Amino acid sequence: MLKDVITIVSGLPRSGTSMMMKMLEAGGLPALTDNLRTADEDNPKGYYEFERVKQIKTDKAWLPEAKGKVVKMISELLQHLPPDYQYRVVFMRRKLEETLASQKQMLVRRGEPAEVISDEKLAELFRKHLLRLEAWLAAQQNFKILELPYNEIMSHPRPQAEKINAFLFGALDVDKMVAIVDPALYRQKK
Repeated sequence: MLKDVITIVSGLPRSGTSMMMKMLEAGGLPALTDNLRTADEDNPKGYYEFERVKQIKTDKAWLPEAKGKVVKMISELLQHLPPDYQYRVVFMRRKLEETLASQKQMLVRRGEPAEVISDEKLAELFRKHLLRLEAWLAAQQNFKILELPYNEIMSHPRPQAEKINAFLFGALDVDKMVAIVDPALYRQKK
């Protein structure tokens, strides 16, 4: 059944989407990536991105290639997916304070301005975005969503990996997925 759907890992930036991509790939689901963005200090095990995803508003020609695979997409782009496919979305949730701290740390490492917008304002924007997205997703017949808490995956990976496996038709190797989780990479805990 996985061959008939497009599996998407989504969430806010810095919410554990790269780790989830690696877990799914280890479990046996091929990842659609282009390896243009390489591993660095912020994501030492890789980003698992596919650059064309960012152009989903104007470029949907890659979607047939995504069937039977998993692709990473930030949450704000989900609404641009066409209705002619079935999607299984593994949606990563992380405490907003941790997401913001991780984002800020990444910007500092890159030498980019980290204080363009206050944490309070950015948290408010993220909350509003998530509420709009939840309402939109609830109205989509071709989307199935599994929300997963990042902190639970980091502290108790097996039950979460089993949920993912059930959501994706029992086709994955749970032991290999669990082996990917590296608690040492859980930084900016709040």
